[in-house]
Amino acid sequence: MLRCSLVQTQRNTSPASRWLSTAGVNIECPTVSVSVSVPVSLSYRVTPPIKPWPQRLYPKRLASMISRQQNLDLALQIFDYAGKYHPGGFSHNFDTYLAIVQRLSRARAFGPMESLLSQLRLSGLKCGEIIFIFVIRSYGLAGKPKSALLTFLGIPSFSVQRSVRSLNTLLNALVQNKRFDWVTIIFRNAVRKFGVIPNVFTCNILIKALCKKGDVQGALKVLDEMPSMGMIPNVVTHTTILSGYVYCRDMEGAERSFSGILDRGWLPDPTTYTILMDGYCKSGRLVDAIKVMDDMEENGVHPNDVTYGVMIEAYCKKKKAGEALNLLEDMVQKKYMPSPALCCKVIDVLCVEGKVAEAFNMWRQLLSKNCMPDNATSSTLVYWLCKEGMVCEAKKLFDEFKKGSIPSLLTYNTLIGGLCERAELCEAGKLWDEMVEKGHVPNTFTYNMLIKGFCTAGMVKEGMRILEEMLGKGCVPNLATYSILSESLCSLGELGDISRFLTVAVPTGMVDSNLWDLLLDKFITEVDASRCVLCRILSEHSTTYR
Repeated sequence: MLRCSLVQTQRNTSPASRWLSTAGVNIECPTVSVSVSVPVSLSYRVTPPIKPWPQRLYPKRLASMISRQQNLDLALQIFDYAGKYHPGGFSHNFDTYLAIVQRLSRARAFGPMESLLSQLRLSGLKCGEIIFIFVIRSYGLAGKPKSALLTFLGIPSFSVQRSVRSLNTLLNALVQNKRFDWVTIIFRNAVRKFGVIPNVFTCNILIKALCKKGDVQGALKVLDEMPSMGMIPNVVTHTTILSGYVYCRDMEGAERSFSGILDRGWLPDPTTYTILMDGYCKSGRLVDAIKVMDDMEENGVHPNDVTYGVMIEAYCKKKKAGEALNLLEDMVQKKYMPSPALCCKVIDVLCVEGKVAEAFNMWRQLLSKNCMPDNATSSTLVYWLCKEGMVCEAKKLFDEFKKGSIPSLLTYNTLIGGLCERAELCEAGKLWDEMVEKGHVPNTFTYNMLIKGFCTAGMVKEGMRILEEMLGKGCVPNLATYSILSESLCSLGELGDISRFLTVAVPTGMVDSNLWDLLLDKFITEVDASRCVLCRILSEHSTTYR
């Protein structure tokens, strides 16, 4: 009976005239005034963010619910509801805070994350260092080195002792963000100010920072000091020194470092071999890089995706299309997926050598291996197919690409340009309409290709119409636009069309001296007819011409 009364009276009141408190509920309406004293929990309930909501809730279960929730807002609502409104009450512990902070940090939702960390500090709960490691790492990946450092410095305020794990995570974040000087300062103060004893991984990170800074001598000094600090350099340490030499283009030093690894009886891993090969490739010593790759395979060390990428790119730079293609096929056969940028380079070098058909076949093989080329790769191949007159193949490729991806404006432009070059204006127009339907806005290049296509086909009036439409759409023509039209107009010799062109073009200020020379040559042959036209145009537009 009480619930019915509450519902009925609340329907007759505005939101501003109702209020609830822990002491009671006061409900007023123009004809009825009822005052009752009931607990808030009996007067209303907050709807759970997900259904079914568990009747019995434990921290471990809540942490699992938060971790599995794909929707970040829902994850936050689950955390909040559990702490405030769960029937029977629920108290968060460190595990539930860890779960939500992990979700927020991975999503780079740093505002809500920092608020929850403040709550955690005030809660007095016993914390673990792992939560700060996640936060520091996320700040590093997000390009926020200062926030990563402040998090590390703030760990003691949670009554947590910093360890070498959080120190190493911080130093890695600083290296990622190229704060190499900070790494050196923090390392030197690790024991005295932070109470953390560095380990071999810490020294490796410091050496990495010095090498990336180009200070190989400083890195070698740290290497020499490691035994006195009770640390034995490992293969990672020497590989990092090797990368420093490569970075400085000191291949003699790199060779010494590599030989030192072998002399110690260590078997270099793919990363070590790849660094040396990359150094040779960047120094123009492709033959030496090939020899290292052969040695690598003889020693039973298999190339990884980075190794293949380094060598394929080197072959492309040397215009060795066949070798690049063979290595790419080997890479795919070994279940490594090449990056779109790498595919694009191989396609480009194949096409430059006139092997467009081979590039097209390569594209099809990549599709069969579920390696979907991106817009740049497809645009490159479409361009070359059109250039070689293989427009039908380009259209087929474009149609296949559409099945798995949305073509970019660049891809549309490339095919429209190819169709216009082949005077297939009807097909180009259809593709234009499809492009606009997909939400792409034609740019200056798109209009230029269509104008050129119509002008080449002798349909200059249609080209002029497209120019006027272009201006009406707010797309700014460039010098190429006017050059295409002016040359076509002058070749046809239609004075009326030239007059119309100048009326449109002069106000934009894009008619340069070369265009004026071209147009005036035509005007001079018809002086009487042209004098009136020129006077009218120049009087209407007081523009300074170059």
